[in-house]
Amino acid sequence: MTRPEVPAERKSFVYQPSGGPVAEWYLSVACEEPGRTAGDRGLFSAMHPLQCVLQVQRSLGWGPLASVSWLSLRMCRAHSSLSSTTCPSPERQEDGARKDFSSRLATGPTFQHFLKSASAPQEKLSSEVEDPPPYLMMDELLGRERKVYLETYGCQMNVNDTEIAWSILQKSGYLRTSNLQEADVILLVTCSIREKAEQTIWNRLHQLKALKTRRPRSRVPLRIGILGCMAERLKEEILNREKMVDVLAGPDAYRDLPRLLAVAESGQQAANVLLSLDETYADVMPVQTSPSATSAFVSIMRGCDNMCSYCIVPFTRGRERSRPVASILEEVKKLSEQGLKEVTLLGQNVNSFRDNSEVQFNNAVSTNLSRGFATNYKAKQGGLRFAHLLDQVSRVDPEMRIRFTSPHPKDFPDEVLQLIHERDNICKQIHLPAQSGSSRVLEAMRRGYSREAYVELVHHIKESIPGVSLSSDFIAGFCGETEEDHVQTVSLLREVQYNMGFLFAYSMRQLSKRSATDLCGRNDGNLKVIFPDADMEDVNNPGLRVRAQPGDYVLVKITSASSQTLRGHVLCRTTLKDSSANC
Repeated sequence: MTRPEVPAERKSFVYQPSGGPVAEWYLSVACEEPGRTAGDRGLFSAMHPLQCVLQVQRSLGWGPLASVSWLSLRMCRAHSSLSSTTCPSPERQEDGARKDFSSRLATGPTFQHFLKSASAPQEKLSSEVEDPPPYLMMDELLGRERKVYLETYGCQMNVNDTEIAWSILQKSGYLRTSNLQEADVILLVTCSIREKAEQTIWNRLHQLKALKTRRPRSRVPLRIGILGCMAERLKEEILNREKMVDVLAGPDAYRDLPRLLAVAESGQQAANVLLSLDETYADVMPVQTSPSATSAFVSIMRGCDNMCSYCIVPFTRGRERSRPVASILEEVKKLSEQGLKEVTLLGQNVNSFRDNSEVQFNNAVSTNLSRGFATNYKAKQGGLRFAHLLDQVSRVDPEMRIRFTSPHPKDFPDEVLQLIHERDNICKQIHLPAQSGSSRVLEAMRRGYSREAYVELVHHIKESIPGVSLSSDFIAGFCGETEEDHVQTVSLLREVQYNMGFLFAYSMRQLSKRSATDLCGRNDGNLKVIFPDADMEDVNNPGLRVRAQPGDYVLVKITSASSQTLRGHVLCRTTLKDSSANC
């Protein structure tokens, strides 16, 4: 079989979580996502001998962890009749690798395999354990009654993700424990929306490191995993900085947890942070974490397309996609049968729900946005919209209250407001994130509306739903915000008179690891310093304006700092000897 030729920039290694056919090369068209590099899109699977891995990394110019995710596997046992505890000599291994490569290549996948896998997604029929990949035995995917301890941080979506992850692990034979000391596996479902949330996880990992070190040799080794948004955002840093982390799983990789944990059993780090365009876990029935609970979260969609300038969610949870209405209704019916009295429909942008699984509705016209609001993306046509879903869910059980969060103000057409007004079991409470009361700041935030449009929507909601309870989110200290901007936010709080508000100080973050307008260096204390790529004076050549080049020494005035990074503006180019004199 010859390897098909594709443009160099479209080649990428991809890992198939379902354990597809084995080949030395996988070719696929990577997901085209704004702000993502080819290395970010390609998912490397180390299924080859170590020499091949290093050779490929060198040929592509990758560092050891240049791709978003990597997986170290036991090389000596895969596709070999040798004992799993012994390794052949380098010469034998190289000869064996060539023969093994030829034999596997002859029966490996054709290009049609990848065309098939790139076709329209189909709903999975069940969440049972699938056939194991070639480098694992079936019994290695089973939990063997290992005890799992789960900790959840962040939003309601993470609570629901914890239930999804546990549902998958439970079917694989794992047991749940609430006792940290008796756990064999500790999984942290993490948040990345603010720097403080990430720092909480770093601190927790230091605590767990001591627990892992004290683990008695008589017990199976303790495995620690990072799940969710922080795993997606800081993949390489977590694996490098905290060597005691065994497993990384992004928000769309929870089905792969049994395989990742099986690989971790061999003492290797395992990761899957590949974002999906269609994963909604529609067929996974979340396991309620509290048996006595009277309310539950129901995830109806994942991801976000709004691309607000301050928000990292589109990069950690991917593009927007919705569950089929039928699967949502089935879950709500089961919760009703269990006696639950309240469900909250969840999504990053819950009221932009659009189910395109039923083709007869795909040509329907798009629903109008709230008056005076715009989107940052091309208008989407067709599909069953949020008003239809809300109508159907509210009919399941008249005695079950329905809530939803978190919405975007642009997606409140009249049919949604009318439905909330008419149905007794749809709570007369709306979360309406404003973020700022200043039109200038809202424009910088890429929110798609002005203060005036927002206030008009508030009045319209209050007229449509008498007695409605309103809550909101606000960010203080956004980039470039002035005192006058802040005063306008305070005045909006007074004008609307919210029943509840969630107020946050802006957290300076990287939304891009590399910027075309910024340079990076390190100071004597080995702290990373980010500064703009700008003209500067050369102290050894007065009057000469230069730009910094790799290897130059420059003086930078620090203007801000985070826990890991300093920022500032460049003053001049200098020498190491002269730098101390200029400080």
